[in-house]
Amino acid sequence: MPSLGEARELLAEFPVVDGHNDLPWALREQVRYDLDARDVSADQSAHLHTDIPRLRAGGVGAQYWSVYVRTDSPDPVAATLEQIDCVRRLLDRHPGDLCPALTAADMEAARREGRIASLMGAEGGHSIANSLGTLRGLYALGVRYLTLTHNDNVDWADSATDVPKAGGLTAFGREVVREMNRLGMLVDLSHVAATTMRDALDASSAPVVFSHSSARAVCDHPRNIPDDVLERLPANGGVAMVTFVPKFVLRAAVDWTAAADENLRAHGFHHLDTTAEAMEVHRAFEERHPRPVATVSTVADHLDHMREVAGVDHLGIGGDYDGTAFTPAGLDDVSGYPNLIAELLDRGWSKADLTKLTWKNAVRVLGAAEDVARGLRATRPPSHATIEALDGPAG
Repeated sequence: MPSLGEARELLAEFPVVDGHNDLPWALREQVRYDLDARDVSADQSAHLHTDIPRLRAGGVGAQYWSVYVRTDSPDPVAATLEQIDCVRRLLDRHPGDLCPALTAADMEAARREGRIASLMGAEGGHSIANSLGTLRGLYALGVRYLTLTHNDNVDWADSATDVPKAGGLTAFGREVVREMNRLGMLVDLSHVAATTMRDALDASSAPVVFSHSSARAVCDHPRNIPDDVLERLPANGGVAMVTFVPKFVLRAAVDWTAAADENLRAHGFHHLDTTAEAMEVHRAFEERHPRPVATVSTVADHLDHMREVAGVDHLGIGGDYDGTAFTPAGLDDVSGYPNLIAELLDRGWSKADLTKLTWKNAVRVLGAAEDVARGLRATRPPSHATIEALDGPAG
């Protein structure tokens, strides 16, 4: 496959910035953060989508590690701190491969050194517990994006997969966005309702990201981005990072996953559970009901559409590895990115455009957020607003 060699050459110079990887949560769930039990310097393909040898094989040059915690966590702030600690311990254990990164300049320095720039993103506004001080604390600890919601609403923002409550962002939600702009923390609109996407674009003075979302026009799932929102990215300067999760990219997989999730719940498991016991239930279900398989081509269809609507300057990649039970054929784990780049080369994407997709757009958007923050910090003090003051006593 001639294009595969070209893809690897391109990634050697302009590697992938991946917007979302749930390795820290997988390490929590599988081994309670025992990093000796899952030594990612060696092949962990029996347990994980991610390890350093496969990141290297996949041409990954920067990774946003998700410091996700479940919305029903009894103490989400403490759990988020444990996730941050996990990332820091990974970086301490593997300094030759993983490089701490807080800025766009750090990302470029890591690329020059041949190390994988490691950033963090907090997945879900529940991680700040309605506190702008906590938001600032996460930023101080290195978190560089906040996904405004996960699968459930927060008090100040509606999720894509919950019953609408706020109608988008509340007044406090808009203040969260403004404070993120002042800090230089990227506003991540994956997982949020379309109303929340539109409200955040209205409120934000900095570019936004979608760390792991695909195109709703190609696969009608609420986790994906409507065209009218994609059309707003050029004016905002933001980046939509296509995800690989089959139930978000392939319609047949949407229906199958709904049935599989219901089967998991019927057996007493959370539908996001990826423990060995839950996967055993999943496999039994799949034997009875063969799973529709997405492919590299399925993902490329989303990118073709997103490019047509938003433009190539506003696209990126966010695989969601180790945060999904299933992956597309050819994108089975983090070593698969060259297959996607080869597919896009075969579809006529230029190398110049692909360098934007893999590296340049994601680095630019973080740098732009930093530029906005410098201006805002010179004129605006930290916000001490509370949800009670802005949204009323009931929040």
